Amino acid sequence: MKKTIGVVFGGRSVEHEVSIITAHNPIIDSLLATGKYNVVPIYIGKDGSWYSDPAMNDINFFRNDLEEKLKKLKKLQLDLNNGLQIMIPGSLGSKKINIDIVFPAMHGTYGEDGSLMGLLRMANVPFVGCDLFASAVAMDKVLTKQILKAEGVPVVSDVWFTKEDWESKREGYLHKIKNLRYPLFIKPVHLGSSIGITKINPLADQEKNLINAIEVALHYDEKVLVEEGVENLVEVTLPIMGNDEPILASIERPLNKTEFFDFQDKYLSGSKKVGGVNNNYSEIPANIEPSLAEKVKELGEKTYKILGCSGIARVDFLIDSVLNQVFVNEVNTLPGSIYQHNWKKSGVSNIDLVERLIKFAEGRFENQKNTTYSFNSEILNQYKSSKNQ
Repeated sequence: MKKTIGVVFGGRSVEHEVSIITAHNPIIDSLLATGKYNVVPIYIGKDGSWYSDPAMNDINFFRNDLEEKLKKLKKLQLDLNNGLQIMIPGSLGSKKINIDIVFPAMHGTYGEDGSLMGLLRMANVPFVGCDLFASAVAMDKVLTKQILKAEGVPVVSDVWFTKEDWESKREGYLHKIKNLRYPLFIKPVHLGSSIGITKINPLADQEKNLINAIEVALHYDEKVLVEEGVENLVEVTLPIMGNDEPILASIERPLNKTEFFDFQDKYLSGSKKVGGVNNNYSEIPANIEPSLAEKVKELGEKTYKILGCSGIARVDFLIDSVLNQVFVNEVNTLPGSIYQHNWKKSGVSNIDLVERLIKFAEGRFENQKNTTYSFNSEILNQYKSSKNQ
């Protein structure tokens, strides 16, 4: 009997559209190509409403007049009692579908940040990718850096603060930022796809530009990270998959046109036929010194294990090519289009990639069955409330 795979995508996130691309290319397309699975698209709208319709397995469903199409559909109901069952309301009653495995494709808020993983853990259903804990930590760039730094992994110097901190102690934080080396990068702490990120160069009006960049970041997040730049910069990234024994893909170097690898470079440059991350401006494998490549692989695997990643993730690095220093920049627990282009260069086809990820999900789920999550106690029988006193 075919297993039913529920692919969850969309969501209340600024990366909503990117999520739709990831879900279809390569996930849904590859799952359908195997002929082994019943593929159920589960789409979450920007307002948080859940939908499912077979037509959503084709990305063209989302290209034009999406809101009008959604108005014709009834919202899903979920049953989370020891598994995930979706119920699609209809004129003759609800159609019930049992989901055997969930394949999350939701970037950013409410998905990649661990929110969806928590829901799926409570439903006791296996799901692809990093678990709740790794997802929540990796989504917070500040927390990620603090943990890695404590474990001896090199990261660049930074200053971080919340919206409330900025409003009440602005001058104090501007003074701290002056101790950082320009150029500076201002980032929303919990977003991906380079959204809301600004590079500030050392100019006469740099403080004005800095304040404007911070305001932009605070528009998207409650927490902001200001990082100093790396001189003689070479950026590389390393996709990794697996559970206890990580498998490394090829080291990749973005060859971006702009001053840093922004949203335009990642998704919109080059051929319109490119789905997901744009690979027209990447060098695979990266042409870097062998010693640096070994360091990247060493730190990548170490970072993956420290954060407790499983299934799939991508570790990004900053390299000073003159001093030969390697810094871990951040970790992405759901790489755009699961970095299919890189894995393909590493000898893993799209179909092989999604099938491996499903096996990793099933393996982790089986292992978790050996962990006890409940405890029997006599505390309620012994407890005396104030009414009984």
